[in-house]
Amino acid sequence: MIFLIRFIQNATDIYSLILVVFALMSWFPNAYESSFGRLIVSLVKPILIPLQRLPLQFAGLDLSVWIAVLLVRFLGNQLIHLLLIFI
Repeated sequence: MIFLIRFIQNATDIYSLILVVFALMSWFPNAYESSFGRLIVSLVKPILIPLQRLPLQFAGLDLSVWIAVLLVRFLGNQLIHLLLIFI
């Protein structure tokens, strides 16, 4: 069970890091068109597309990436709590 909890924690940490890398890539021109950029975009788009439909733009900033980080962290913690209840 500890292995599963650590796996969920590590997965949420890694995916959160991927989301932050996606956000930082916007500062570099043509970063999304590189092979690394296409890989990051393909990993991030499934969670960002539904969030980008919501009105999360404020003063020219798209906050959907940061909401996605919070959502991934929250869901990971809730899944861990759910597993601990059933032990």
